[in-house]
Amino acid sequence: MSHTLEWKARLYLFEEGGTTKARAVVDTGITVLTGHGTARRNPADPDVPEIGDELAVGRALQDLGRQLVDIAERDVEGTGTTRPGPRPAVGWSM
Repeated sequence: MSHTLEWKARLYLFEEGGTTKARAVVDTGITVLTGHGTARRNPADPDVPEIGDELAVGRALQDLGRQLVDIAERDVEGTGTTRPGPRPAVGWSM
């Protein structure tokens, strides 16, 4: 069974005094989810607004992605199906 959906996504950026905040919103038509991200410029670093934008938006999208995965996992559990194992790590290890 195939189906096609359109989800709407919006990104909002706010910059003030070396801090950039981003809000990522996705509207599925049923649910609206919001992710948040922040980037702070070190005063010793050059002022390159694009870098703050990229970091803040990337972090907001990561937050939104985590929320979507958590919802999907709860939905899977609600069907009585169990996951095969722990969630794989994403990104660089720290």
